[in-house]
Amino acid sequence: MRKPLAHAAAPAPVSMPLIRLAVHDDGTMRATVDGEPLAPPVAEGAWRRGSFARIVDQVTAERMIPARVEVTEADGSTFTDIITATARKNTPAPAPPEPEPADAPRLLEVTGDGFVPGEDIAVCHIIRHTDAAPTGTARALIDLACDHVDPGDEVVLVGRVSGTFVVRSLS
Repeated sequence: MRKPLAHAAAPAPVSMPLIRLAVHDDGTMRATVDGEPLAPPVAEGAWRRGSFARIVDQVTAERMIPARVEVTEADGSTFTDIITATARKNTPAPAPPEPEPADAPRLLEVTGDGFVPGEDIAVCHIIRHTDAAPTGTARALIDLACDHVDPGDEVVLVGRVSGTFVVRSLS
């Protein structure tokens, strides 16, 4: 005797999230997912046009599931697209490279006298400016790792108010 066939369970209907983005005149956006508001990160305060990819990635679990996206621009024009899921490789992401240890600065001090207290002092090879101390002395620190000076070079301290020039050899 034959048994009656059992009815196979009907597959669940396909469902994908609906992301709606409304762009305002100032470039901010309102985002909803399936009709529910999607709040921006607290630190940002508002979604912006540049947040599009982050919103899509967040809703689609880094694009593991497809989503329908509807964008309404401030002028009323609309754009609709289906963002498809992307296949993921089973290989883990490479570890970020270890940061290089920072070199300690190699500084060279250049000093001079005869400046007006507090005046702006130009440091020539002009690599930066410094100020004269209340005693009228000036001090400049030269970072030998960044400022590319050679031992035979000279540095000139120029008082912008007093006109005082102090020339120092780096050797």
